[in-house]
Amino acid sequence: MSERPMPLKAINKFFEGKEPWQIVTITASSVLAIVWTHSLYNARESVPSRLRKEFFRWLRQVPFVRRKIEQKMAEIKKDFKRDVAKRLSGMTIYRQLPENGFTEEQVAEEVRQHLVLGSYDWKAGNVSGAVYHVNEDISRVACAAYALTAYTNPLHADVFPGVNKMEAEVVRMTIDLFNGDEECCGTVTTGGTESIMMACKAFRDLAYSKGITNPQMVLPSTAHTAFDKAAQYLGIGIVTVPVSTETYTVDLDAVKRAIGRRTCMIVGSAPNFPYGTMDDIKALSDIALEYGVPLHVDACLGGFVAAFMPRAGHPIPLFDFRLPGVASISADTHKYGYAPKGTSVIVYRKPQFRHCQYTVSTEWPGGVYGSPTVNGSRAGGLIAACWATMMFVGMERYVRMTGEVVTTARYIEAAVRKTEGLFVFGQPATTVVAFGSQRFDIFKLADELHKKGWSVNALQFPSGVHIAVTHAHTQPGVADRFIADVQSATKVCLQEGSEPVQGKMAIYGVAQSIPDRSLVSDITKYFIDSMYYLPKPEDSEL
Repeated sequence: MSERPMPLKAINKFFEGKEPWQIVTITASSVLAIVWTHSLYNARESVPSRLRKEFFRWLRQVPFVRRKIEQKMAEIKKDFKRDVAKRLSGMTIYRQLPENGFTEEQVAEEVRQHLVLGSYDWKAGNVSGAVYHVNEDISRVACAAYALTAYTNPLHADVFPGVNKMEAEVVRMTIDLFNGDEECCGTVTTGGTESIMMACKAFRDLAYSKGITNPQMVLPSTAHTAFDKAAQYLGIGIVTVPVSTETYTVDLDAVKRAIGRRTCMIVGSAPNFPYGTMDDIKALSDIALEYGVPLHVDACLGGFVAAFMPRAGHPIPLFDFRLPGVASISADTHKYGYAPKGTSVIVYRKPQFRHCQYTVSTEWPGGVYGSPTVNGSRAGGLIAACWATMMFVGMERYVRMTGEVVTTARYIEAAVRKTEGLFVFGQPATTVVAFGSQRFDIFKLADELHKKGWSVNALQFPSGVHIAVTHAHTQPGVADRFIADVQSATKVCLQEGSEPVQGKMAIYGVAQSIPDRSLVSDITKYFIDSMYYLPKPEDSEL
């Protein structure tokens, strides 16, 4: 009879002399520990992140800590409501349907009153991003197309085949801009977030088909937060890799180290939202081919600028289907494609990938159901408006408008670089110019610009602000006015030195210093709540 294997000998020796209840307890505890460790390893979040959350969750149960947090959160909620009440002061609040419907003129007048409630003059180009052009002829054509098709629904292809044709043409024109071939395909979505979610869903399901039950995606820390949203919705793990502190582009060696057997996709930004820098998509393409994983290029922000830049005289590195490792690209037609809000495009190298995006139900009593995107019923009017915009603007005008926007962005970038006390993050690739300061709190500058009527985006880790230059900023005098206000605001900040920022912008600095990120999450949820808050007369005491 052969001897027992060494591991079994060791186990027998370990349990030698122990009572049955001890053996059961040790075994059960070991199994639970293994299961817990396995759950940590296979979770969507990293082990350090989960442990940190657990620590702060327990800390918040301490009565003294809990009371302090509840008190502070109540103050924050009240502040948010007070801000809303101030913005809506003088407006009639409607809580029930009107007994008799408004006239057409009354509705139009109410809409006009609602449009002027904001703090910023977006038509004058005072806003970073958000509104990408103010050309009345483009808006008129798009809105006319929407009016004609507002009640159409491409879900019913037999009823509205013309809308399906328009969607297919939007997709094909986008593929052409990104140098795809006839096999490339895609869909129109409601925005960049849905395009990103669809790519994540496609490559998650592709991983499932290969036997990977707990897939992960590898993201630069600068990748759009929509990837995190997709991970939460779709149960995908995230491995975040750092970016260079000099170029603010993804660390390629870190990407290679992060790829493992569970990797379902890697991501590159062209450009990223925070800094406007472009990851080395060619190198990421090579990595994708070497490791056999799909590469998704997020060009939601700048795709419809980058595609026209070479023809406008502004060279840009390759980022599209000319690189063989690129499996999919997302790009927003409602940004620099100048279509109305609510459209984006996700395109794939192969039909196989798009098939993984689809949702199909074959056993439903209502019949066989197939849907290409998140929504079942979709707004045919938005697809038509997008199609109309692209057809109306055309290649020559897109190139011309791109040249104007990028030239303006470079002009602003050059001026910021020359401004004492400021520095530019990395090398802006398309239209975003991000800057910070090592001499003062950059959020103080944002606050000063706010006082002058400008809305800029606040960044964190590290602190910074950015302006996403749009065609609205190419209007005469807008860029010069922004530069002059940045320079004068910077002088004020340099004079005040290290004094902490006050008011609205202070929350950005405070948020970065809070180690318990769940508190920041709660504050954000209260802010979102305030977007749905309608003041009552009794709330006047807030």
